[in-house]
Amino acid sequence: MTAFSSTDTVFVFVHGAWHGSGQWAATQRALAALGAASMAVDLPGHGFDAPLPSGYLQPGQPGLLTEKSALATVTMDDSAESVLDTLRQARHHRHVVVVAHSAGGGPASLAAERAPELVDEIVYLSAFVPAGRPRFFDYLGSPENATARGQSLNLGDPGELGAVRINPLSQDPAYIEELRQTHYHDTPLDRFDRWRSALSPDLPLSIPTTPVIVTPGRWGRIPRTFLRCADDRALPTAVQDLMIAEADQAMPGAPFTVRTLPGSHTPFAARPHELAAALLP
Repeated sequence: MTAFSSTDTVFVFVHGAWHGSGQWAATQRALAALGAASMAVDLPGHGFDAPLPSGYLQPGQPGLLTEKSALATVTMDDSAESVLDTLRQARHHRHVVVVAHSAGGGPASLAAERAPELVDEIVYLSAFVPAGRPRFFDYLGSPENATARGQSLNLGDPGELGAVRINPLSQDPAYIEELRQTHYHDTPLDRFDRWRSALSPDLPLSIPTTPVIVTPGRWGRIPRTFLRCADDRALPTAVQDLMIAEADQAMPGAPFTVRTLPGSHTPFAARPHELAAALLP
């Protein structure tokens, strides 16, 4: 990452699928202790504004497999605009760094493409990079992703639901263990239930399926870092490395700076202080 004083910098966090701004809180506290400001975005339909399927909190969760998502009409443009709104608020800082996690790489990249003057640097935390292939599903369906866990977590027909739906409140022990092994395997076991209970069930289908087109003269001119997660079971390192390589091939003038963190897809849960330190080398 670019050498800048932490007091000059604001980090803008963009969460991934089923998460929200609140999951960054421990990392934000760690950054604050190091002198850095930060802001966290809630993408449309996430965080405390997330609408829930009508039977989600009822006994037996009626309709969970078939009820159309309230987020079915949320577009990639809507999500990118929510990132841009926060970036406009942050621009008075000297150095603005976007940190995108997982599926949040799509909206963050589109926001940066549309307004590169608002972004001084982008950090992809095991996040989708669209420079090589424009849709997140293009990478999720690649041979490199064949070892990813969590395929059995998706419920119903995403096309009919208008969302990629999971069930963080499932009563099935095997389902919950697969959720833990996929996303939180190195989060202390006594805290995992609290983390899963904060997840939303629906990711708008537009996020992984909408093409995001980035160009050398806009997105490509922004310095970028990729933070690899070495024991990532949701997005294996082979996929992370594929995205890095294809982005560098597409935009050879400004290749990624690549660094590696230990552990899972969710370092903000398992080791937030290490994540904060990695953002301020």
